[in-house]
Amino acid sequence: MPTIRIVIVDDNSLFRDGLAKLLEEQPDLQVISSADNAQIAADQVRKSRPDIVLLGWPASSPNSQKVFHAIQEGKLLTRVIMLVADDAKEDFVEAVRQGCCGIVPKQTSTELLLKSIRKVHAGEFWLDRLTTADVIRKLAKKGGGNNGPSARLGVRDQSSALSQREREIVVLVAQGFKNKEMAERMFISEQTVKNHLHNIFDKLGVSDRLELALYAIHHNLHEG
Repeated sequence: MPTIRIVIVDDNSLFRDGLAKLLEEQPDLQVISSADNAQIAADQVRKSRPDIVLLGWPASSPNSQKVFHAIQEGKLLTRVIMLVADDAKEDFVEAVRQGCCGIVPKQTSTELLLKSIRKVHAGEFWLDRLTTADVIRKLAKKGGGNNGPSARLGVRDQSSALSQREREIVVLVAQGFKNKEMAERMFISEQTVKNHLHNIFDKLGVSDRLELALYAIHHNLHEG
């Protein structure tokens, strides 16, 4: 099992130290540094090139922007998981726009935090269904036309190439359902869902579930 190298960034030293201790108990996780200062955090990320940054600042804050900039400027493969307070939902959209790969409440269980780290490291996007749906609703509310948030995807409307079953899956993805949940709702196997998603990504020219959700909003496919 490969070791996942982690940097923790948060103002609260007790929170950082407690989180580091918890993570270090896992044989596949290694906390290589932590920081409570934006410049130090950005320098650490540039120098150590971690697999994961656990970022406890709001995505829209200047401090977080420095960390995101360091990752983007260095063209690093580092993936960011936002550790958010329960009342920070307005910041979820900005976090997604900045390219973070996961959003995890600070009050979440240890089991889910560890699972989110491993899933994000494996290349998945981690949002629970309610958070995903909340993000998608906010993005949709901000507008899905040619000047909307999905305009950056630069993709044309290829939805006519989708089968009816594929359209049903697009709707469920946009509503925040996981593969297993979609399989249960549609009475098909999880592998069949994955096969459909692969075909959908290929047909629409998107690379992940979030881009698919944005595409659905952009082309009014998210309501079925």
